[in-house]
Amino acid sequence: MATVTGLTRATVSALVDDLVTGGLLTEREPAPRTGAGRPAVGLAVAPDGPAGLGLEINVDYRGACVVDLAGTVRHRLVEPGDQRLAGPQEALAGLGRLAARARALAEADGLTVAGAVLAVPGLVTAGGVVRIAPNLGWQDVVVGELPGGPAMTVDNEANLAALGELDVGDLPRDFVYVSGEIGIGAGIVLDGALYRGSRGWSGEIGHIPIDPDGPACRCGARGCLEQYAGQEAVLRAAGSDTVAALAIAAAAGQAAALDALTAAGAALGTAVATVVNLLDVRTIVLGGCYASLLPWLRDGIAAEAGRRVLTAAWSPVQLRAATLGPDAAMLGAAGSVLRGVLDDPARWLSRPRP
Repeated sequence: MATVTGLTRATVSALVDDLVTGGLLTEREPAPRTGAGRPAVGLAVAPDGPAGLGLEINVDYRGACVVDLAGTVRHRLVEPGDQRLAGPQEALAGLGRLAARARALAEADGLTVAGAVLAVPGLVTAGGVVRIAPNLGWQDVVVGELPGGPAMTVDNEANLAALGELDVGDLPRDFVYVSGEIGIGAGIVLDGALYRGSRGWSGEIGHIPIDPDGPACRCGARGCLEQYAGQEAVLRAAGSDTVAALAIAAAAGQAAALDALTAAGAALGTAVATVVNLLDVRTIVLGGCYASLLPWLRDGIAAEAGRRVLTAAWSPVQLRAATLGPDAAMLGAAGSVLRGVLDDPARWLSRPRP
């Protein structure tokens, strides 16, 4: 390490001691000696140091997960239920109780929760105000701190899911993550960093118009992508109750399921083509329900993108299923906490100790 950094051995040793004492690194058995001298002590990221608390409120569930510094999910708690019926205050209160349970489980493991990030499907200001989340029915909702909990920030769920995929996936430095839930959002990653737009509200792909005279959308417009390829719209067209049931029906070749997915794929392809033409990205990562349904969505998306993307003839759009599954936003939220610790370990080390 001294050779790589240019620091003296004494300085490196002192820094390592600080990181071990602060719970960021742990010592391991020395590697087998291959030459003269004392074998170096092995080091690894501490699994029992700081942890990130990832939280999510989506249309049909709320959840919490604890991830340690080594990237291991230590606890995952999910409560199904229509959050539209709950309303913002009840939904946030329920999330607070869920977060308290997750935090207690983390502390029982000897972990220290370094912070919490909440993922929501809507437009979020830097100050943590959810300006609008059409599918939740929220508008100008101020999200406060969790009672007795760590500091919490709020972000868009597709943005956090994109960051989660960036951390774990073998992805190029430029891609767009498309989150298929009841609503449809996108996280845009350019040159290895999340692109947020001038106000932090980029990625609302679900409200790209597919047909200006189409069905009314919760956002107030008509013919938005969500009305053709959102989870509820696709299930309704297929006559299925759940995404799992839809996948089973499609695998069995049932016509209603295949027709619904073909139509949804075509609508998605139209929206994806708009994004690719605008941003000049090549890779689209499909998450949420789209990840498991991609085998039946792929042809429709590819066909429309092939027709509509100007560069498709020599640079076709690459479609990939997300790797993190339905927990992508929660995991990305927890990862954001840990990224803050790793980016500024001195701040973690200087924190007041209980």
